[in-house]
Parts: sequence; C-alpha cells; structure tokens
Amino acid sequence: MIATTGITERPRDAELDAPVPYACEFDDGRASVRLLNKKRVTQCALSRICGVCGDTLGNPVAFVGPLAELQRAAFHFPAVHEWCGETLVRACGRAGFGVLGQDHPVADWVMVTTGGYDHDRAQAEDPDQRPTFRPNSVVDVKEL
Repeated sequence: MIATTGITERPRDAELDAPVPYACEFDDGRASVRLLNKKRVTQCALSRICGVCGDTLGNPVAFVGPLAELQRAAFHFPAVHEWCGETLVRACGRAGFGVLGQDHPVADWVMVTTGGYDHDRAQAEDPDQRPTFRPNSVVDVKEL
C-alpha cells in the first residue's frame, strides 16, 4: 500500500509534473491526476483524511471543483486542507483534460470551506458512478 505523505513528498504526475493526490493513486502503482480511486475516496471520507496529502483533516475542511459542482452542492474530489487544495489546483487545474475526478477540462475552479459534509456513494442505477460530497455547513466560497 502506498503510504500517506505531505503534498511536497507526493509522487509527480508524468504529464503535468504536478503532485499526484492520495485519492488519485492505486495500490498497483498507477498514479495520475486523471484518475480517481473510489476506494481511496471512500477511505478519505470515512477516516477524515485529506484527498491530496493523506494526512488527518481538522476543521473546517475544503472541497475543490468546478463552479457547476458548487451550484449543485455536490463535489467529486474528497475533502482537503485549504493549502493542499489551492496548491493542487495551481499545479494541475488548467490542464487541457479532466483532472481530479472531472471528465472534462475545468475553466472555473472554486473552493468551498465547510464545517461538515455528507458522503454519498453511487447506487448501481445512478448514471454517474462517482462518489459525491455535499457540504452542509458552508463557511466560505472562493474562486481559485
């Protein structure tokens, strides 16, 4: 199993030279900002660990995603430390392809800080099989 590390010690994505988040690695060695490991996403949710660095989260937590996820209050990438989220979006958020659980390139990234969230696992009949996170005590919203 790949150990958790701080963001500066994360493996680097070969295409973007960006840190590969904890939630984007697989136990078989695959690691890319294009991937999202559902098993690790669930681990992040249940253990309250950062989806980027893998370390324990405090309060508040942050979610990063496109403006559309903010508008429907449902994020696909797990909770992160604010600094980790900002650093990651700066490193790979302008890629010409989908990253961090997104199917397509993202033009408008946002960060939502919240005191709590609900974690929804996709059901077999759901067209979108990605897990979602619903912030329930929003503290702040900012553009990245």
